[in-house]
Amino acid sequence: MTETLTLPGWRHVYSGKVRDLYEPDLPAIGGVHPLGDVVLVVASDRISAYDHVLATEIPDKGVVLTQLSLWWFERLDGVVPNHVVSTEVSAEPGDGLVPDVVAGRAMICRRLDMFPVECIARGYLTGSGLADYRRTGEVSGIALPDGLTDGSRLPEPIFTPSTKAEVGEHDETVTLDQVAATIGADDAAHLRDLTLTVYARAEELARERGIVLADTKLEFGRTGDGTVVLGDEVLTPDSSRFWDATTWEPGHAQPSFDKQFVRDWLTSSASGWDRASGAEPPALPDDVVQATRDRYLEAYERLTGSPLEQES
Repeated sequence: MTETLTLPGWRHVYSGKVRDLYEPDLPAIGGVHPLGDVVLVVASDRISAYDHVLATEIPDKGVVLTQLSLWWFERLDGVVPNHVVSTEVSAEPGDGLVPDVVAGRAMICRRLDMFPVECIARGYLTGSGLADYRRTGEVSGIALPDGLTDGSRLPEPIFTPSTKAEVGEHDETVTLDQVAATIGADDAAHLRDLTLTVYARAEELARERGIVLADTKLEFGRTGDGTVVLGDEVLTPDSSRFWDATTWEPGHAQPSFDKQFVRDWLTSSASGWDRASGAEPPALPDDVVQATRDRYLEAYERLTGSPLEQES
């Protein structure tokens, strides 16, 4: 994993697979941030696959993740509150705003008590959901009709939560009852309903733009006053499967605007990597980096209708 940045006025406290988290470090104003109990969330250009953070970065990926999340947060206003407080940038060290060195890829957000569950909505059958279905006829304990194939649209979207694994570990699919046993039945039902409501709204908006939203992963947390809000990122190529609506055809894997291209290369003979070996994945070749970057940019541009203001 790459070295984190030193940001005046902010102290690094945690790094995930892609994001770095900072908390205020403002001795000049008593250590209290003017916006309240907040953190700075910085999206890097790191990319992960198969529970590994790869050595190769994807240029502009962090900007895509942040700007697309902000675009979606605006369109979900009124559906569910989110954690974003400010994206205001300043070159003045230690003023508590977003440092200009991470402009475009950082958000000042409310500090949340995060629920220990990945909230996944699936409207189409693919990936790990397809593997579970082929084995048991179910996904997360939800029985599905016979005869579904890779890429099939489900009769209705389903909630298929998973555990929230640490970096290098694997998320495990769980049932709604298992989530309820961990966080309580009321909170589990609330997260399910919010997840499916967000998915329904996003699926409609994406379809209007010629994109199929096959599935997506959301994370929720609770503020100090008990409000449940949408946190982390939302509806990006890192957390969602986006397919071209004009070429969608059940029965095979769908071309996608996300990191599936990286996964496919890693498991191909071209990479020379044995996923079961325990070895770290190899560096990505330039053509795979460029093709992956192009897919992230196309997802952003097709959804928002505007080109990305790029760093590089």
